[in-house]
Amino acid sequence: MDTGYDLRAVLGRGDDLAGAAEGVDVVIIATPDAAVAQVAAAITPVSSTVMLHLSGALGLDVLAPHERRASLHPLVPLPSAEVGRVRVRSGITFAVAGDPLATAIGRSLGGLCVEIDDDRRAAYHAAACIASNHVVALLGQVERVAASAGLGLDAFVSLAAAAVQDVSDLGAAAALTGPAARGDEATVARHRAVLAPEEVAGYDAGVALARRLAQTEMAPCA
Repeated sequence: MDTGYDLRAVLGRGDDLAGAAEGVDVVIIATPDAAVAQVAAAITPVSSTVMLHLSGALGLDVLAPHERRASLHPLVPLPSAEVGRVRVRSGITFAVAGDPLATAIGRSLGGLCVEIDDDRRAAYHAAACIASNHVVALLGQVERVAASAGLGLDAFVSLAAAAVQDVSDLGAAAALTGPAARGDEATVARHRAVLAPEEVAGYDAGVALARRLAQTEMAPCA
């Protein structure tokens, strides 16, 4: 897929970054969050060049002293370069801020761009981490507990996928099922009794979230 951009160079650790902004439309900083400000500060500003980072959590202030600043965060897991090449062009959502070039790049990749201001950036990224990282960690617990019943994770992946689809179709509250949602405390107690001690805290956290969501569903309309 031709996005209409030419790659000038890829710079890494140990390279001289001072002139990176010369003669280009945009410099993309694709480092860990902790290094973004340091890298931006090492590049001599060019007034016509956009300095853009890919962080979901950081605002535009870390790109000082550059005049044109932007951020472009792909709202999708990127576990490897091979997977990433496909996913970033699969019609995903990009969180953008700052210079309009960020939106232009996201759209050139076939994505949907949503504007996230700096004051909402942390909340946005927290939601992204819960939706992705925490779900993966939760399925890690599923894998461990399933093993104690003599089963592999594969038996439960379709269950999780169906639940996610129900949330997409119905909304989270309407999609909720299970003992915590229906107030079946006896079943919850049986679950807790057979879990390994190190699994109970995670299970209890899930039960608490399910109860909270169930109460939201039952709340009367104003």
